[in-house]
Amino acid sequence: MRYTVITLFPNLVRPWLEESLLKKALERGLIRVEVVDLRAFGLGRHRTVDDTPYGGGAGMVIRPDVAVAALERALPADEVVLLSPAGRPFTQKVAEELAGKEHLVLLAGRYEGFDARVEAFATRILSIGDYVLMGGEVAALAVLEATARLVPGVIGDPQSHREDSFVRGLLDYPQYTRPPEFRGLRVPEVLLSGHHQEVERWRRQEALRRTLALRPELVAHGAEIVARPIDPQRAHLAAAVAAGEEMRRGARRLQRRQGRPHRLYKVDGSGTRALQHPRQRRRARLHRGRVVAQRPRRGLRGGEAGEGR
Repeated sequence: MRYTVITLFPNLVRPWLEESLLKKALERGLIRVEVVDLRAFGLGRHRTVDDTPYGGGAGMVIRPDVAVAALERALPADEVVLLSPAGRPFTQKVAEELAGKEHLVLLAGRYEGFDARVEAFATRILSIGDYVLMGGEVAALAVLEATARLVPGVIGDPQSHREDSFVRGLLDYPQYTRPPEFRGLRVPEVLLSGHHQEVERWRRQEALRRTLALRPELVAHGAEIVARPIDPQRAHLAAAVAAGEEMRRGARRLQRRQGRPHRLYKVDGSGTRALQHPRQRRRARLHRGRVVAQRPRRGLRGGEAGEGR
């Protein structure tokens, strides 16, 4: 795979390529990276690359003729990616799409950014977050590294990136190594048991729990989550309803292990559909498209709650 990074400060990019896995990938010919100095395409004796903005305002704007001249030197390319805070979010899914290309051109801006007309020459405008940096080099390197690690052979264990955060819509499970106890904090016993099925089950449950605690929007997918009143250890079950088949399986396993199951409902505007424990078969109440978690009624067993009511 080939990359071309266009920047006003090439010495910010080159050192990043001289360490760790990127250096090994370059030495083995798995990827190629060319760093293009935008200043070389500047105008006049002083190689001017920017000018004041039309309409007034603070800062300087990179000229379109300079940027496009550098870009055309790098063509042909499969994708021309302009890094900008105004771009679409750069996600793992986008990284996987770009990793399948042969040649990526990454445009890293400075000052107040590129003249807006440069956007017409880009195939994608991407942002790495809702914040502003002093330049686009960090963003370009983020895209480069996130895609390069998906190229076969760059990472030693090909299974590694298949278990990364976001690949299955969840954060990764927590990782532990030696020593087994550090300052009173112990490694979970299940990881020391040698029971591979139990370890796998624990990892799925911890991925669910961690995602709800740190990034609940990843599992909710826009659904409103209502938990009334619910044990904190089971709080992730309500969110798991809207998160796909893998999450449903994990929630049901946890229900069976912990005893009295919750009744989990997801209701949409077209009608009602109950997503429940496999042994429960009831209809849910209409609740304006929200996900509702309820306990069985007091005094009744989980399998009897609400029967015939």
